[in-house]
Amino acid sequence: MKNNLIHGALLLVALVMTGTGARAQDAVKIGVIVPLSGPWARQGQVMRIGAEMAVEHINAAGGIESLGGAPLELVVFDTGDSVERAKNAAQRMVAEEPDLIGVTGAYLSSFTLAISEVTERAELPMVTLSYSDLITGRGFNYIFQTSPTGVRQAEDALPLLVDLAERSSGRKPERIGIVMDSTAASVAFVKPIQEGDTLDALDLELVVDETFTPPLANATPLIQRVRATRPELLLLLPTAISDSKLLLEKMNEFGLGQGRLPTVSNGAAMGDPDLAANMTPALLEGVMTTVANWAVAGQDEIVEEYIERSGEPWITQNPLCTYGHIWIFKAALEQAGITDRNAVADAIRSMDVTDGPARLFPGGRIRFDEFGRRIDAELLVVQWQDGVPKTVYPPHAAVAELVWPGR
Repeated sequence: MKNNLIHGALLLVALVMTGTGARAQDAVKIGVIVPLSGPWARQGQVMRIGAEMAVEHINAAGGIESLGGAPLELVVFDTGDSVERAKNAAQRMVAEEPDLIGVTGAYLSSFTLAISEVTERAELPMVTLSYSDLITGRGFNYIFQTSPTGVRQAEDALPLLVDLAERSSGRKPERIGIVMDSTAASVAFVKPIQEGDTLDALDLELVVDETFTPPLANATPLIQRVRATRPELLLLLPTAISDSKLLLEKMNEFGLGQGRLPTVSNGAAMGDPDLAANMTPALLEGVMTTVANWAVAGQDEIVEEYIERSGEPWITQNPLCTYGHIWIFKAALEQAGITDRNAVADAIRSMDVTDGPARLFPGGRIRFDEFGRRIDAELLVVQWQDGVPKTVYPPHAAVAELVWPGR
C-alpha cells in the first residue's frame, strides 16, 4: 500500500513536470535597452513605460497563443549616457540573458548603431525607432527600423509641407528659410534638402540658410536675418530646449511668432512636454513638426492609460513606438510558433500585416524591405494648439484640424 502511494505521488510529479499537467508556460523574454541614467533618462523611462504597458496588455489577453499562452517578460538594460556605455550594456545583455528572443530601444541613433553591432553578432533581432540611415545601411540582417530614415524624412517632408501650404492658404510658397543647429540630427535632415534636387523640383528659393553651434547665446542675428528676407516657410531645427526657447521668444519679439510665419521642425523634440514647461505656451502656438509617430485618432485608451501611469501630459513618439515594437514581436512569435531568435527574425522579415501592431504606426501596414526598413512608413504633422502638440495630418489620423499660419 505504501509503495503504491509513493508511486502515485511520483507519477503526479512527472505529469506536472512534463507539461501534461497544469504547468504554466515559460515566459518569453524581450529586452528593452534605453537610457535610464544621464541626460536622456526621462526619454528612456517613458519608453520603458510604453514597453511595460504592451507586455501587460498582451499577457492580460492570453499571452502568445501559438506558444500555449506563454506570457512575455521584459528584461531592461540601461544604456547610460555615452556610446561606449551603451555598447557595454548591450554586451552584458547578450551575455546575461541568452534566452532573449528580441530587443527594442535605444532612443539616440548613435546608441542604436553601437548596440546593433552587438545584437547582430548575437543574431538577436532588434526593432528600433531611431532615424539614422546608417542603422539599416550596413547590410545587417537582424535590425529593423519602424521610422522613416532621416534622408527619407527630409525628402518627404518638404513636398508634403508645400502641398499643405498651397491647399491651406491657396498659394504655393516660393521662398524658404532654414535655421538649424550643428547637431548630427539637424544636419542629417537638412543635408538632402541642401544638396539634393528637392528645392529645384519644388521651385523654392532658399533665402535663409543659417547654422549655429549650441548652446545658442543670442538669437537676435538669426531672427533678424529671417525677418529681413521674409521666407514664406521656415524650417526651424534646434535640438536643445534652451535654444528653442530663445529662438521662439525672439521670433515673437520680431512679430514672426504665434502663428504669423509658418514654422516647422522635425522630430519629437519640438513636441516634448519640457518645452511647454519652460516657456509661455503662446510662444509655441502654431509651430509644427514632422514626426515618425504620434497619438492619432482611435488611440484614446492607450493615451489615457499612458498619461495616468507616467504622469506625463501627453504621449510622444518614443513610448508609443516602443509600445508598438512589443506588439511586433508578439506578431512574430505567433507566426514563428517557437522561441528561436532566427525564427523570430525570419517572421519579422516576412511580416505583412495591416492589423494589430500596424494600427500603432503611420502608414497602417507593417512590412520590411531587404535592409530592414519599414516600407510603408509615413510622416505625421503635429501642431501646437492651445498648449498641446496635436496630430493634424494626414486627415484620417488627425485629432485636430490644421491651422496654417499666416501674417
